[in-house]
Amino acid sequence: MRDLSIGQQQMIEIGRALLRDAKVIAFDEPTSSLSIQEIRQLKRIVKRLRDEGRVVLYVTHRMEEVFEMCDAVTIFRDGQHIRTHEDMSELNHDLLVSEMVGRDIDDVYGYRARDHGDVILNVEGIQGRGLNAPVSFSVKRGEVFGLFGLVGAGRSELLRLVCGVESPKAGSVHFNGETRRFKSPAEAIRAGIAMCPEDRKSQGIFPVASVADNLNISCRRFFKRWGFSAIRGASGNAESYIQQLSVKTPGPRTPIGKLSGGNQQKVILARWLAEEIDLFVMDEPTRGIDVGARRDIYSLLYDLAEQGKSVVVISSDLAEVSSICDRIAVMRDGELVEVVPRESATPERLLGLALPA
Repeated sequence: MRDLSIGQQQMIEIGRALLRDAKVIAFDEPTSSLSIQEIRQLKRIVKRLRDEGRVVLYVTHRMEEVFEMCDAVTIFRDGQHIRTHEDMSELNHDLLVSEMVGRDIDDVYGYRARDHGDVILNVEGIQGRGLNAPVSFSVKRGEVFGLFGLVGAGRSELLRLVCGVESPKAGSVHFNGETRRFKSPAEAIRAGIAMCPEDRKSQGIFPVASVADNLNISCRRFFKRWGFSAIRGASGNAESYIQQLSVKTPGPRTPIGKLSGGNQQKVILARWLAEEIDLFVMDEPTRGIDVGARRDIYSLLYDLAEQGKSVVVISSDLAEVSSICDRIAVMRDGELVEVVPRESATPERLLGLALPA
């Protein structure tokens, strides 16, 4: 099981629940890591369960799923019941979003155009586990570069080879004007590349440790080794980034496992903001995150790009990559099919490239 992708693990978990022949089944963000084909299959299953007279509780942040699948919807915000709509005809997208976040949001993605600089990352003919052909691409300074594909297309595997998580069999990585082959993520971090993994609970955070410890775990060397100055420095650094990124937490000593997914993701981002990072690799950055936190995270990514940093966003969310990225590389069956500029990156074109021929 541990060798399967997050999406494959999720499908097996859903299958296990179905085998119990339960009368009430609760799905918590079931499509957050599934491919488009798997999502279609799950929707058919949910409709069949409803037609059989079973009760389906469906927790999701995806607007289209609410309107396509649900007979009634209840909105929660900050742990409080806001409203229940028993008649879906009285509900529209804008009303649902405003009730979720407590304010009107005209554009969740809030794209901000900007100029791009020179190439900061140039990958040539890289090969390794999860890839079926050599892959080449480049990322510019100040660019938000997308990697789109179905589950199993090789998106995450490609960046794991670039970031030193796994060793490539062939090819070269040129970063900041130097040819590099990172033997570990630590080497990549020291060079200026940080990766926020897809499975943040098992790979991105220490759930029983505090928000402050998770935020400071990489930059402790900046503080003095002994004495109260180290405690003050670490505490001040954590509080500064908690305020700067609007992390919702009772305090810096709160275990990070008690925070929402969106706030956990902000803490992971803050960890790397405290470093001298030039390239941020975000693997499914808004997986399981509500619409308000999504907008905050997109804004942070734009801020980084406007500072001359580069951002690579790995995502299976069509609307996300087509809305926030300047260019999108589409992967299919372990191969990079095409790099599409934002101007022509319609969901139909991206999906057509991603689907098997």
